[in-house]
Amino acid sequence: MEKKGYSISKWHDTNDIYEKLAKLVKQPLWPIKREAMKSYLDYFDTKCAASKKMIEEARKYIPGGVQHNLAFNYPFPIVIRKAEGPYLWDADDNRYIDFLQAGGPTILGSNYQPVQEKVIKLMEECGPVTGLFHEYELSIAKLINKHMPSVEMFRMLGSGTEAVMAAIRIARLATGKKKVIKVGGAYHGWSDQMVYGLHLPRTGRFEAHGIPRGCSQHTQEVFPNRIRTLELKLIQNKLLGGTAAVILEPVGPESGTRPVTQEYNRQVRELCDKYGALLIFDEVVTGFRLGLGGAQGYFEIRPDLTVFGKIIAGGYPGAGGVGGRKDLMAHLAAGLEAGKKRAYAGGTLAASPLSAAAGYFTILEIERTNACEIAGKAGDRLTKGLAQIIEKYHLPFVAYNQGSICHLETSGAMFVNLFSLGSLAEIKKRKHSMEEMGAAYMAEGLVTLAGSRMYTSLADTDAVIDDALVRFERVLKNIEGV
Repeated sequence: MEKKGYSISKWHDTNDIYEKLAKLVKQPLWPIKREAMKSYLDYFDTKCAASKKMIEEARKYIPGGVQHNLAFNYPFPIVIRKAEGPYLWDADDNRYIDFLQAGGPTILGSNYQPVQEKVIKLMEECGPVTGLFHEYELSIAKLINKHMPSVEMFRMLGSGTEAVMAAIRIARLATGKKKVIKVGGAYHGWSDQMVYGLHLPRTGRFEAHGIPRGCSQHTQEVFPNRIRTLELKLIQNKLLGGTAAVILEPVGPESGTRPVTQEYNRQVRELCDKYGALLIFDEVVTGFRLGLGGAQGYFEIRPDLTVFGKIIAGGYPGAGGVGGRKDLMAHLAAGLEAGKKRAYAGGTLAASPLSAAAGYFTILEIERTNACEIAGKAGDRLTKGLAQIIEKYHLPFVAYNQGSICHLETSGAMFVNLFSLGSLAEIKKRKHSMEEMGAAYMAEGLVTLAGSRMYTSLADTDAVIDDALVRFERVLKNIEGV
């Protein structure tokens, strides 16, 4: 399905991807040659001395040495000094092609000048926060509704995690039901109830350290693409009081790392209608990255509630929000009305003038530049080039993309069968191989997310992508067995 204005030129063959991933996991690891890996690690010691020194000091004052999980990298985090367009520069002035894109939000490229100028002007006039209403709160809500009609009303919050919490609270209040079903492996923030089936399907409370069991007693998970399993869960819940909501990432868990079939979202919508559950789309990554209409516009599915994050503030702080049907969003109204229950949500810095204006002008620039489609073409070019390199060197690796969201699986760490003998040790081994790949990419001047995911942007010209492919090839031709 090709749709103008969207980053996805063609939906992938999902079954083919899973077949290739299954073959990858069945094979022994294809690691980087030890001599080459030593050279890559030497890069960090010799070329990244300022980063290494700062991180060593940071570990004395910050848990793990960094404030955000994205910054964790092997062998140590790199300290970034400057960001502009498709590039990042570290504390030692090394330049990198940025495929991390702050986890996805900067589809216009880093530090995009036209938005920056508007934000600076606002800062001079108003400052970042007042605690009172600002006109851009209305402006961004109207603009989101223009492009996503399902978002009849919008409430801006501080993060995607907060937005998920609010959406679930609304769903439970509106339906009078408690159960929430997520697609296993998805990341919907780190609230107590959502640290369940995190990253890997069917892991339940595996990551729920410090979280009382009662916090997740009404959270359930189903494996992606298993429509019959989802229906059975809905039937079972109906006998026990019903399901408040089904929440999913519309391209698949972990930004499409576990891709779904093209008809999956429609099938889930139909089941939600059949069993009286609300459908929540987590568009934290896909909203305004896949297209101005989000993934819901691409798939032509109308969710009841939509969760936003990251790009909703254009990469500036305060990146979160929830929107949806008026009757549902009315439960989130600020203030008190006699006799009416509300889903409580707060946040002093939510919808600050800075974040609301940054998001508003970012969406306008996406609209003006056709950024989603251009970034999608860059993603297609990157993925096609990676597939050609994989074929050239007869590697079992898997490259695929959902427009400007690109994936390169070299170890299959997230696809190991959890119920096989020695699975945890195998996952650990494959995860380390993925970390080594990420380090090798960075030593070649490429910043990726965990060595397996890349986000492209408006700033990624053909020349930038072609340069990146040369760097990727230098790594992939150093795989053992090539």
